[in-house]
Amino acid sequence: MKTFNVVLLESNLAAMEQLKQALQKHGGYRVIHAGDDGDEGIVKITREHPDLVVTGMFIKGTDGCGVIQTVKKNCNNAKIVACGVANDELIEKALNLGAHYYLVKPFSVSTAMERIEELMEEEVKAEAGEYANAHRKAVTIDEKISEIFISIGIPPHIKGYSYLREAIKMTVETPYVINAVTKELYPGVAKIYNTSSSKVERAIRHAIEVAWNRGRVDAINAIFGTRIYLGTEKPTNSEFIALVADKLILESMM
Repeated sequence: MKTFNVVLLESNLAAMEQLKQALQKHGGYRVIHAGDDGDEGIVKITREHPDLVVTGMFIKGTDGCGVIQTVKKNCNNAKIVACGVANDELIEKALNLGAHYYLVKPFSVSTAMERIEELMEEEVKAEAGEYANAHRKAVTIDEKISEIFISIGIPPHIKGYSYLREAIKMTVETPYVINAVTKELYPGVAKIYNTSSSKVERAIRHAIEVAWNRGRVDAINAIFGTRIYLGTEKPTNSEFIALVADKLILESMM
């Protein structure tokens, strides 16, 4: 079993210590540095190239954004978990810079461990060449959609994840709805989540942007079997929904 080296950077020392103990107790993780100073953390990151970095957004010295940028520059394969207040602009900035997850404070240690386990399980599968074959084959439409989202980099904790999944399911069940996105699809999703159509549209657009900003274009093209999108070119909401829905419909007919 591989042991992952971890750097923890957090201003709340009590929370950091709890997470540190949870990681060490779980096994499979070695905390090589834990502190509340971003500058000290960066020194350790550039020297040791950890497998996982958990960083608060507001820490001493270099802040969380600077830490994320350092990780992406010096050890691009490392997984990054950012944590901070529930602020949409801050969350978007962290994800756009390269964070794989954003934990909203306050969060429980169990929730943090679940997110970390998901990320590192993905890493283990990728290294073993088993990423495309999960422990069991996705069966339900929710599982299939989640598998696609994880592969292309849409994190499950952002609102657009749930809205987008629901929109795809609706399109699979009633394909014509994709031709009435603003009149039927967005309102239908909004009704389920007790929100507005405009918020649904914005959240879905943000989810797609997050995936594209992470630069997983090769993974995206691999999933859909062709080089559909190149570079920074992004599909519209309706294009992406239709693309995934068509893939699922075709798979169900095989």
